[in-house]
Amino acid sequence: MSTPTATPMIGTYNADPVHSSLGFSVRYQGVSVFRGTLTEVDAKLVDGRLEGTAPVESISITTPEMFRAHVLSAEFFDVKAHPEVKFVSTALDVQEDGRARVSGDLTIKGVTKTVHATGTWTAPATDASGNTRANLALEAVIDRTEWGINWNAPLPSGGNALGNEVTLTISLSLVEEA
Repeated sequence: MSTPTATPMIGTYNADPVHSSLGFSVRYQGVSVFRGTLTEVDAKLVDGRLEGTAPVESISITTPEMFRAHVLSAEFFDVKAHPEVKFVSTALDVQEDGRARVSGDLTIKGVTKTVHATGTWTAPATDASGNTRANLALEAVIDRTEWGINWNAPLPSGGNALGNEVTLTISLSLVEEA
């Protein structure tokens, strides 16, 4: 039996859409954390280069309808002008112990900025269906205002209703192309 290596294999891996996700969390009302997900992730890892998109319309906020409409409006994601979030890696480093670091260009609302994410790489192995599958789980913290997501409201006790710091989490279940 061979031991899988920690580094991403040469080849092409596609994100399994059922088992991959892009989540976000942000401080809300000064005391709680609001979490959401873009439920449709299309990503590909080709020879160590990661690229992916997620349609903003796939956001997990479905009710109340007014809240969903507000988040999709120009005050937040501006889905009519910018229907997807996009990421293209510029560097991918995986250590032997599975620790991973990825740098790349993140585009939200038409603004592209460099981000750095850390997390874990689970080396490829054969799954129950006979596919070669790996997993890349990453986290990055961004300032939403750098991407033009500036909406806020003052709280009566001071501060703002919405934090600027947003934690992004992505989990990609990657299946090797046959």
